[in-house]
Amino acid sequence: MFLLFQTCSSIEQMEDQEWVIVKQPTDRDAWTPSFSSNSEANSEDPLEIRFNEPAEDWTDALPIGNGRLGAMVWGGVPSETLNLNEDTLWTGGPGVYTDPKAPEVLSEVRKLVDDGLYAEATTRALELSGIPTEVYQPLGDIKIEFDGSHAKYDEKSYNRVLDLDTATVNVKYSVGDVEFAREYFVSNPDQAIVVKISGNKPGSLNFTVSLDSKLQHNSYVNGRSQIVMEGSCPGKRMAPKANEDNNPKGILFSAVLDLQISDNCGALNVLDGKKLRIEGCDWAIMVVAASSSFDGPFTKPSDSKRDPSSEVLSTLNSIKEFSYSELYARHVNDYQNLFHRVSLQLSKSSKSFMRNGCSLTDKCLNGSEASISTSDRVKSFKIDEDPSLVVLLFQYGRYLLISCSRPGTQASNLQGIWNRDIEPPWDCAPHLNINLQMNYWPSLPGNLQECQEPLFDYIYSLSVNGHKTAKVNYEADGWVAHQISDIWAKTSPDSGQAVWALWQMGGAWLCTHLWEHYTYTLDKDYLKNKAYPLLEGCAAFLLDWLIEGHEGYLETNPSTSPEHKFIAPDGQTASVSNSSAMDMEIIREVFSCIISAAEVLDKSGDDLIERVHKALQRLYPIKIAGDGTIMEWAQDFKDPEVHHRHVSHLFGLFPGHTITLEKTPDLCKAAEQTLYKRGENGPGWSTTWKTALWARLHNSEHAYRMVKHLFVLVDPKHESEFEGGLYNNLFTAHPPFQIDANFGFSAALAEMLVQSTMEDLYLLPSLPRDKWPSGCAKGLKARGGVTVSICWSKGDLDEVGLWSKDHNTVKILHYRGTTVTTKLSSGRVYTFNKQLKCIKSHSLLQEFP
Repeated sequence: MFLLFQTCSSIEQMEDQEWVIVKQPTDRDAWTPSFSSNSEANSEDPLEIRFNEPAEDWTDALPIGNGRLGAMVWGGVPSETLNLNEDTLWTGGPGVYTDPKAPEVLSEVRKLVDDGLYAEATTRALELSGIPTEVYQPLGDIKIEFDGSHAKYDEKSYNRVLDLDTATVNVKYSVGDVEFAREYFVSNPDQAIVVKISGNKPGSLNFTVSLDSKLQHNSYVNGRSQIVMEGSCPGKRMAPKANEDNNPKGILFSAVLDLQISDNCGALNVLDGKKLRIEGCDWAIMVVAASSSFDGPFTKPSDSKRDPSSEVLSTLNSIKEFSYSELYARHVNDYQNLFHRVSLQLSKSSKSFMRNGCSLTDKCLNGSEASISTSDRVKSFKIDEDPSLVVLLFQYGRYLLISCSRPGTQASNLQGIWNRDIEPPWDCAPHLNINLQMNYWPSLPGNLQECQEPLFDYIYSLSVNGHKTAKVNYEADGWVAHQISDIWAKTSPDSGQAVWALWQMGGAWLCTHLWEHYTYTLDKDYLKNKAYPLLEGCAAFLLDWLIEGHEGYLETNPSTSPEHKFIAPDGQTASVSNSSAMDMEIIREVFSCIISAAEVLDKSGDDLIERVHKALQRLYPIKIAGDGTIMEWAQDFKDPEVHHRHVSHLFGLFPGHTITLEKTPDLCKAAEQTLYKRGENGPGWSTTWKTALWARLHNSEHAYRMVKHLFVLVDPKHESEFEGGLYNNLFTAHPPFQIDANFGFSAALAEMLVQSTMEDLYLLPSLPRDKWPSGCAKGLKARGGVTVSICWSKGDLDEVGLWSKDHNTVKILHYRGTTVTTKLSSGRVYTFNKQLKCIKSHSLLQEFP
């Protein structure tokens, strides 16, 4: 290893450079790197999820969304269904998240733990559980029935494709000598679902369309071209199979389908007062808008002043001035301003690369797989290990995040926004012990920082209710949130056993995202006005929650390791003890975050920060068990399920930063042993978490093994026989479907290619050189406000480009034992060769003033 210090001050023309500056709607991102249309958009290996038949199951349907509105496209012939979602449709209303009896029970549980009576403490802790969460609800369905001729469509002509480059689903097929086409997208700028149906021969289009819902509703035709659907969610959570007749109304909703047909021919008629019949048209365009009366987590549905019906009509009126092509162009431009920020190509060999290697301006492409269904590609992955399928899944995660989380929307739930069930798995509730956090892991490295804003809004709502929970339940300052929440920002423990219900670290884990956002963006106003007050409240609670332990350490009691149990010394199974590794690692992370934030904001002398400094030195340490693994609990208990799906005690390695190869090599070795002991099996989110953990250990072999482990095709009709894997539409499986692993995969893959701290930048730290010997990643983000583009061939680095939007910074570059310190000036692109020597520097503002 050698250390160099260099500056790169020469101004050289970077010929054919593909960087483009895109004007964004907010000051923070006014200048953001993106890529021109000659990168991913025109790739010979299109980013498409392809089917050669209509959907048979929900996980065959293709998801589209704009953050708030979502739809699943089945592409059926002769009948079509679109499952619709609106992200604020939940049962219930604001709840009471406090329990005045909790302090007395808490004291008794603590004493039982201190006495080593862990099974008894676990049983007594049941009395600390709270109310269950409310439930996410589906909006309804668009149902389209085509004429009888469609029953005889040419099955060989059929294809259904989700194009990630344009966020559009296309369906094409032939009936006789007529070719039919459908286009589906959900526009963020115009807040509507748009569907265009056409035939290539005049007057060939005939169908009936209607709106329906599983919720209480009424639908009717308004005028001669609109279908209106109005209804309500249940006012309280329903027990399974319960009669909903006695359930009061909750959140109200309205959806309107506006139908336009070709001017030159065709007829539009009303059927039964609820359906529209189209006959003899060239084309038809459906624009669907939807809204609800939800007015924030603290307003009862009965007190809401919002009128969803008038809001929907206002939205449709604002859209009328645009043609279909204009609506489509506005949608694509808005979407691509986010999606095109990052491109990725991976190749098994250098044959598909230019002869002199892969430069930052090359297209690093693989062969086209356009005619093969995506599900067939997943089936063959165990044999061919197609890198382009890895790229597709990586970009799919970014697509899904853009499609289910935008500024002003709700935070992504357990299924993003896509759900068709009145009683969805796990209520579609945000789970704060891994799932919600994982949903947002790719937002920062994946250059989608705006998509995190709903999470920050949600954390603020949790802090409001969490102050009450902390004060009443724990007689503590600050705010707390537990394992499971909902749209009403529930902060009390869940209903049920302590093993999943009693976990006080949910809000604390979320708060680490606040500091991480700053480390990537260096947005000081955000840190001061939004993040720091939430961090202060979280740290205040943690200081009060910690208690003096037997060995003089500060500990947590009661404490659980999420959803896992242990065998106590008396042979009984229990889940409640003290100072689980995850508790202490999260607290250590939060304390480190707020200390760093205080330094940035000149608040290091505040009393709270001084208390945090003192407490940080006394936290119960991470320990290594007798078998060489990280000790999951404060005592070296026996593990009744060594292959448990959670790896909670490795939080400090990833996504945390307290276990590192540089500073804690012994703990890293123990973390490696822990991963071996846990094994490779588990649900999808567990697989992707393990991928990221192996990547942090710079173990490319095992990181790739976990990547490969995810590529198993799950049969939705027999999903209980699977663990993890992918559905036909590339949704990730627990099973059933949970979206977190889609996001976790994108984050883990980025971690294999680029890792960073505020000072350091690690290039290709976990690249599986034999599997992806050539490749190029452009636009990944690193901490310190740096954008990274990196290309390699034959397993070795070719070039790396670095760019900082508006901050001068110093970065220590690391690549295979070579370490170079370099200064980066804002608004310039720097290019380094494989020896990490700066060979080019170019001011972007010269070309884009």
